[in-house]
Formats: sequence, structure tokens, C-alpha cells
Amino acid sequence: DIAATLGAMKQAHQTLVGFALETHNEQANAERKLQAKNLDMIVLNSLQDEGAGFGVDTNKVTLLYSNGTKKDLPLLSKQEVADAIIDSL
Repeated sequence: DIAATLGAMKQAHQTLVGFALETHNEQANAERKLQAKNLDMIVLNSLQDEGAGFGVDTNKVTLLYSNGTKKDLPLLSKQEVADAIIDSL
């Protein structure tokens, strides 16, 4: 598990972001991964919303942070999602 390995060796000046595609208990599973892998943020992808996921140019994600906050993004182009992830760091 690359993210867990990186999380175990993360330095104080580093920020580690992971991604989770969940099909059930989405937020709980993503939060568990966030903590277990020592991530600063995890991007939760859901396949529950039309226009999100694979085979389309849009996605709807939730950003979960290690401090317990979260940010739900609306349906955006994948480029806009990438920009939002970068901006949130």
C-alpha cells in the first residue's frame, strides 16, 4: 500500500493526499483510510451521483481533512476538481 508506506515516513513539512472510491459506507470508509494511512486529506469519489465517476468528463467529490472538516464539491469538470484539490492545499 503506497499511501500507507508514505504516511508512515511522512515528515512534518509534507502534505499527503489520498483518493478513495467507495461503494458503501463511503464517508466512514474514507475517514478510516485517512487516519490509518496518516493522510492530511483524502478525496472521496462516489459513484452514487449521475455524471460522476468513470466514463464521463465530470466528477463530484468530497474532500475530507485530518482535522475532521469536510468540503463537498458540486458536480464539476475533472479539471475543475483537480484545481479545487490543489487550491484546498
